[in-house]
Amino acid sequence: MAIKRFVRDEGQCIIYTDGKICESRREVLHSDLFENMVGLFIEEQLHNHSPLLDAMGIDLASARGPRQLVNILCALCEHPLKQVVAILPAADIFLQDKQRRALHEFVERLYDYWRSYDRYMVLLAKPGPSSLDQRPHRAFNETLVALGHHIRSLYRNVCENITGTHPRVYRHLAAGCKVGLIAVPGHANLPPLYDTLLGEIPLIRQVWITPPMILDPPINQRTGQFQKVATNPLHGLTMAKDEWLCYPAQVGELVIFVYFHHRFIGLGTSLANLFELASDEQIAAGPDAVYLYGVPPQHMEQFGELPTVFFDDQDNNLLVAAVPLEDRFGYFGYLKKMILTQHNIIMMRRGRMPFHGALARILLKNGQASTILIIGDTAAGKSETLEAFRVQGQGMIHEMRIIADDMGSLAIDDQGRVIGYGTEVGAFIRLDDLQQGYAFGQIDRAIIMSPQRVNARVLLPVTTIEEVLAGHAIDLLLYANNYEEVDGEHPLVELFADTGKALQVFREGAVMAKGTTTSTGLVHSYFANIFGPPQYKELHGELAEKTFCAAMQTGTRIGQLRTRLGIPGHGISGPEAAAKALIELIAVDN
Repeated sequence: MAIKRFVRDEGQCIIYTDGKICESRREVLHSDLFENMVGLFIEEQLHNHSPLLDAMGIDLASARGPRQLVNILCALCEHPLKQVVAILPAADIFLQDKQRRALHEFVERLYDYWRSYDRYMVLLAKPGPSSLDQRPHRAFNETLVALGHHIRSLYRNVCENITGTHPRVYRHLAAGCKVGLIAVPGHANLPPLYDTLLGEIPLIRQVWITPPMILDPPINQRTGQFQKVATNPLHGLTMAKDEWLCYPAQVGELVIFVYFHHRFIGLGTSLANLFELASDEQIAAGPDAVYLYGVPPQHMEQFGELPTVFFDDQDNNLLVAAVPLEDRFGYFGYLKKMILTQHNIIMMRRGRMPFHGALARILLKNGQASTILIIGDTAAGKSETLEAFRVQGQGMIHEMRIIADDMGSLAIDDQGRVIGYGTEVGAFIRLDDLQQGYAFGQIDRAIIMSPQRVNARVLLPVTTIEEVLAGHAIDLLLYANNYEEVDGEHPLVELFADTGKALQVFREGAVMAKGTTTSTGLVHSYFANIFGPPQYKELHGELAEKTFCAAMQTGTRIGQLRTRLGIPGHGISGPEAAAKALIELIAVDN
């Protein structure tokens, strides 16, 4: 096997290779990978004092026992048990019914043990016209697909040769790796300081996923906000470069190099369902920002108790961010939101107002169209309302195109209109807040995180990079109010008559926290967006006033939408009622 390195880190294992993994089942059996997994499984069974090992009748606690068992399993791949005994006399103990059943159970548990890991394969390619990234389909077939086929076939053959029977029901389980990455070292046009530290880290060029993929990261909430610091977190940093990979993400019109430590490989590769991979040309032009996710904790101690920080490197015109390699930061929100913080800061410098919200282009069956932007904090009901809108508006909606699910920016065009742009091609949605059946309808493309916990999330693609970058004039700009009940004085949709009132509501950024972060109760955040605007408040304030004035002057209606998502008992009914009110409003206009 062409395995360069095999890494096991708690509940995950990573295979690094530079070519074909295996040509046959026999090659898998005689590999270090197989022997390592058998040894690890035996260690776990011994640690747990499993009675299964005693029932097998082989002393697997001895130095010789595991090697003897591996030889027997190798032979069972090709021959029935009775023939194996003729080749390996030590296997005659398994001719007894009790020991034979124990051996069969051992193989079943070993197969489940291997599959219990989150399994990743990194194909390390060399640059050039014949590189693996130039023929990714063939490369993945020769590695991931082949490995999965051989392991599954190997398991079935061994079980049948032990029992002497065939199954009546075959389940085509994912037996190989869940994720494959083709990574290539390449020239990324980094400034000297960054090139010295990061230049040798391979850049991911293709990603292969077998969804639905279920991950259970160490935590499922984000704490606090990202701090701007006066010291570059890369200064004085030393890192084991062979433990890192880079996902070059296209974030709206920007390119951000996201470097992640292999302990966070599950979260890092999940970016493929959220951000488009940058092209070779974009990589060669260099990044707009870099982010190191998984820096040694001792290096980050200089930044205090919550060292989730970013630095504005004006000398190199680059934003730099870093988060420590600690379980308390092992949540996808730390990865996604830091990237979007960097995006927002750069957009403000380019004269655009960033927004935290959901932006959709609604195409009606009567030929009319409407672009709606709902701004609000996490769990305010933005995406939930638009999803309810999609379901309930089927009679009048021809198509709903998602432009931004979470973050984007607003520009003013030559005609004075406010134009909206997105950032992500995917959505990171609370599983509990989806319409019934929706997640299951999309499950064949989904990455599901912490399904058994509060704030369970599903990560799935919802749009295209072309739609994200197209730019659409905003017709309706709403603040997602998830905390107020609806009555005669507080309608579902309340439109503002002047810019001052609108800016006041958006600036206060009130929301009822719903467990997606460690905040609780009614909280306030500047423009419902702690990801950049508070750190550059003066610049953002000027952009916000200019943008809202332009919106009012060119006919964009501004108001607030009461989703009631933060009020107990309205988790589904609140966004549904808000969606109905939106449908009625748009129907009147058209």
